[in-house]
Amino acid sequence: MPTEDTIKDIVVKIIHCDRELLTSDSTFKELEADSLDLVQILVALEDEFNIEIPEEDAQGLTTFGGFVDYVNNKVAEKS
Repeated sequence: MPTEDTIKDIVVKIIHCDRELLTSDSTFKELEADSLDLVQILVALEDEFNIEIPEEDAQGLTTFGGFVDYVNNKVAEKS
């Protein structure tokens, strides 16, 4: 399954939004995700992809597309 689809599954499960709302420009503020939701998403991404997302990096991730790009880069670094 492509990374983006996996991340969508995680986000939809945690914040209970419609999958169609998740575009690369979608912000988590628009999706009404609170800070706890974001922490849960980060933990789920770390577990799913076996990566570590430092807090300073996480603070810069404001859009769904940003999350996808970041995770793709972290996974590529591991290879």
